[in-house]
Amino acid sequence: MKIENLLNKPLWQMTGEEFMFLSKSATSDSAPRQPEVTVDASSPKYVYGLSGIAHLFGCSIPTANRIKKSGRIDKAIKQIGRKIIVDAELALELAGLKTGGRR
Repeated sequence: MKIENLLNKPLWQMTGEEFMFLSKSATSDSAPRQPEVTVDASSPKYVYGLSGIAHLFGCSIPTANRIKKSGRIDKAIKQIGRKIIVDAELALELAGLKTGGRR
C-alpha cells in the first residue's frame, strides 16, 4: 500500500486495514513534541498574555495559567490590570529551561 494513494482516498472508502496502516504510519513518522525553549536574537524579548506564555513554554493556555500562578516566573512578569507582559529570557531562566548570562 502506498501512503500517497491512501491520503487521496476518501475515508469512507477505506477498508479497516487501510485505515489502520495509515494511522500507524502517521504516528510512527512524528516524534514527540518538545517545548521550544531556545531564545536567540530573532525571538521576541517580550511575550504578551497567557497565549504568549503558552507559546514560549510550548504548552496549553491552562498550563500557562498554572505556570503564571505558581509564582515561579513572577520576576519576569509585569501585569497592569489585565495586560500581562513577560520578559521571555528571564522567564525561561527562572523556570530552569535556559542557562546563560543575563546582562
